[in-house]
Amino acid sequence: MVAHRTPAFRGRTRERNVLDDALAGVRAGGGGVLVIRGEAGIGKTALLHYAAGKAAGCRIIQIAGVESELAMPFAALHQLCAPLLAHLGALPEPQAHAVRVAFGVADGIPPDRFIVGLAVLGLLAEASVERPIVCLVDDAQWLDETSSQVLGFVARRLLAEAVLLVVAARETGDEQTLRGLPTLTVGGLTDADARALLDATVRGHLDPRVRDRIVAEARGNPLGLLEFPKGMSPAELAGGFAIPATATVSDQLHARYLGRVRALPTPTRHLMLLAAADPTGDAALVWRAASTLGIGHEAAEAAGAEDLLEIGGGVRFRHPLVRSAAYLAGAPADRRAVHHALAQATDVEADPERRVWHLAGAAGGPDEHLALELERSAATAQARAGLPAAAAFLQRSMALTADPVRRADRAYAAALAHLRAGAFDAARDFAGEAAARAGDDLQRARAEQLAGQIEAAANPGREAPVRLLRAASRLQSLDVRLARDTYLQAWWAAVLAGQFAAPGGDLRTVCRAARAAPRPADARPSDLLLDGLATAILEDRAAAAPALRQAVELFREDRVSTDDWLQWGRSATTAAFALWDADGWAELSGRQVELARGSGALTSLVLSLNHHGFMTTHCGDLEAAAAVVAEHDAVKEATGIPMAAYGAHLLAAYQGRQAELTARMAALDTEAIDHGDGYALQIESLATAVLNNGLGRHQVAAAAAREVAADELSFLTPFALAELVEAVARDGDPAEGRTALKRLSGYLVEGSDWAMGLAARCEALLSEGRDAEQRYREAIERLGRTRLRPDLTRAHLLLGEWLRRENRRSEAKKHLQTAYAMSTAMGLGAFAERARRELRATGEKVRRRRPGVADELTPQEEHIARMARDGRTNAEIGAELFVSARTVEWHLRKVFVKLGIASRRELRQALSTAVRV
Repeated sequence: MVAHRTPAFRGRTRERNVLDDALAGVRAGGGGVLVIRGEAGIGKTALLHYAAGKAAGCRIIQIAGVESELAMPFAALHQLCAPLLAHLGALPEPQAHAVRVAFGVADGIPPDRFIVGLAVLGLLAEASVERPIVCLVDDAQWLDETSSQVLGFVARRLLAEAVLLVVAARETGDEQTLRGLPTLTVGGLTDADARALLDATVRGHLDPRVRDRIVAEARGNPLGLLEFPKGMSPAELAGGFAIPATATVSDQLHARYLGRVRALPTPTRHLMLLAAADPTGDAALVWRAASTLGIGHEAAEAAGAEDLLEIGGGVRFRHPLVRSAAYLAGAPADRRAVHHALAQATDVEADPERRVWHLAGAAGGPDEHLALELERSAATAQARAGLPAAAAFLQRSMALTADPVRRADRAYAAALAHLRAGAFDAARDFAGEAAARAGDDLQRARAEQLAGQIEAAANPGREAPVRLLRAASRLQSLDVRLARDTYLQAWWAAVLAGQFAAPGGDLRTVCRAARAAPRPADARPSDLLLDGLATAILEDRAAAAPALRQAVELFREDRVSTDDWLQWGRSATTAAFALWDADGWAELSGRQVELARGSGALTSLVLSLNHHGFMTTHCGDLEAAAAVVAEHDAVKEATGIPMAAYGAHLLAAYQGRQAELTARMAALDTEAIDHGDGYALQIESLATAVLNNGLGRHQVAAAAAREVAADELSFLTPFALAELVEAVARDGDPAEGRTALKRLSGYLVEGSDWAMGLAARCEALLSEGRDAEQRYREAIERLGRTRLRPDLTRAHLLLGEWLRRENRRSEAKKHLQTAYAMSTAMGLGAFAERARRELRATGEKVRRRRPGVADELTPQEEHIARMARDGRTNAEIGAELFVSARTVEWHLRKVFVKLGIASRRELRQALSTAVRV
């Protein structure tokens, strides 16, 4: 019977209408996603079948998550992409290569999963040109983590592609990657529809009271309504008595399927077990393995007759609960036998990791040789699919380890890999295992330290500094090096917590404890960083400079390991920032992002992108900053790591986008307070000060700057003090400005043009006559030797303003024109308008921003338009913004309409940011 013609499906009018609308949208050329949620057996799979049946004229791709494949990276994604690989040649080579490496057909460094995601988006976009695509994903709760993240990435970017992604998942909603997507929750059938379904499907007499009991027990679950009667005798159906069920519907269904499988002939049970153990759905592989076990094709007939399993071009179970029941029904010895057969049938050259995976399933108990092979395979898997793959193999290696000490060590390694991959729940589980199996104080302390690391990454804020400080203290007498590393992690946790740090976990307390800790004779990069960063807090930056410079040079000269980069790269970047070393800051920030992205270390990548966006904005490359912010949001969205986008706030402030900054601040306030992210609130206040100084609203700027400047320990304080000096100098309170300038001097480092240039600019604001002019010109000279273009622009603007007030209009025009040209070229909206007003006051005819560019285009449209203007292809733009080339084309069409142009050739003129007035 066709699923959507049954009485069960006649009660799904709402669900069918939603699917019909989604299918109509994809036929019209638009992209979309729909997540269908509900308990097992509620009808999610039937709805997917309905969608497939109604998708006439569309290309249908169907995949399903498999519980036994949860830890195999890219497993589900391989199913999705296999029919699309003919379009691989249309992708940019970096994307195509990432797919080849991910699927094990090419060698290379671990592919960035977001590059893989962009490649999948590109494959779908290319294939959808021929005809619309409908992707149906069943049992998404059992997708491997990497595939789930990539699909979540793709789902949020389906816009102009004729692709509909329909994902069915259990009702729990635990999958981070599916949160926030359009969702259709499927409930149970009404009692009337449930009775109609039973009446239509139960043969023979069905007593009304028994029918009502089945309806009550099934709670509207269609599969339960179909399966419950199959486990009842005719006498029971006709009015016999039965013990009321106490289990959930899913449990009852599973138990009934288990009974049906166990009633099958032995060869059929073994074939179903074999098919359940192989998640690839490769019929040829299953039959190769079956032949080694002496199972013939006739074994499939009984399973087919019972409508439990079908083996044709592929392998298909009636329902995921059947697969689960088939695996559970097998005796342990039978499970080991089928995994061994699958290992023998798997090509060792083409798929060595899966072969080892099945060998692990065939192990009858602890096996140190196999555990070592899994450890070695972890490195191979990481090279193909990054840290999540390594974590999966380390997890299996641990399970086969008998020696408690080695098991604790392997649990620690698995937890650390999961932590770096951003899988915090799994990391917690294995850290707990490491603690439970610890054989001595050192292993226990390491497990406690790792637990603190996990919480610091998953919930940066109040408690993380205290936990890490406690672990560091315990480690001092056991492992001095690890203790010092833990103090450095506690330092970072305290910086991020800021005002929200729990008692005993504030930054000064952490630094005192770190300074008191023993120091090894041969200092490592992390030791230098800890010494320098603690000294910068407890004394000043000048005292910290020797240790920090030495550490920065080690990283700049790449005389550190990749592991050091992943662990301490952001600390080295912060050290350069503290030294006012703009070149080192930019170089290390870019390198840190590159390494974190390439290794799949998503926890590190979120933090690295955050600071990289902050750096690129300071350097005036606002287009690059926008791309960094977009990538940060994509990674944060995929991983669920709670980290505010620091660079995004400063970017919006410099661009003069007040509405955008206000919206971001509204979202940030709740998030930052919930997670105890004090640093994020300071970024918000600093951005507010920058925006309002640009707009000339100096009282508002001063109030915001004071909020940050009140914290003596924040690394943002010197910048807040500079904003405060400008605000109060312009608002007529030089006394507060002099106090702020005096405090600023305590943060400076000799020899830095950045530091000395910023100080000179502040001194000029508080000086008069020749002294003011000399300080302004010194600021321009010093800042002109740095890459910090916004600070240089502001120095020109301030000097121009001062010269105009001194009635030196001719000289004022020169600096104001320079400030206006630089600010408009960079997109510093508020400062550009301020410079324009000043120029008008000199009597100059000024180019002003053209309405309809920054005002009518969205930030993303303007960014895309500028890249297209500069000759970037749609594919290149898409790669930078993590969207498909077709989406770029869609945005450009909207841009053309808004600007009243017809082609890229006209963009340069249309995007001219000013016209004569």
